[in-house]
Amino acid sequence: MRKGFTLIEVMVAVMIISVVIMALLQMYANSNHIFSIFKEKTKTNQYSSFFISNQAYGLENKSIHLDNLISEFTVEDDLRRNLKDMRVEVLYQIVKQIDMSESDDATEEGSDTSSNMILELGKTILKVDNSSNALLRIRIQ
Repeated sequence: MRKGFTLIEVMVAVMIISVVIMALLQMYANSNHIFSIFKEKTKTNQYSSFFISNQAYGLENKSIHLDNLISEFTVEDDLRRNLKDMRVEVLYQIVKQIDMSESDDATEEGSDTSSNMILELGKTILKVDNSSNALLRIRIQ
């Protein structure tokens, strides 16, 4: 009858415990990394909502402060101060332009009334720090 563990049994138990601890640490680090990326994407999506509600911005290439976008909103002073320091790079790319006068049924029938509207489909890319977001915009000219 034995009264203790052998050295090999203790070493195997320590190795098993260390492998389990390393796996748990790796899972924690991965979830922390994924959470930080998700948090950054959520912030960028919130900034995009400011662009959607404000028609004056997003249709040309420029760099602006985010506090310009929220002038119409009622927000807390802390958030307004944080957004004042943040700069957004706005890149606008024209995807497609459709001239409505070419596809008008009235011009085919010989009528003098024709619309001179141009539909422009564009992509606005917002670059904030390490994150970016893209929006599709339609402009009628």
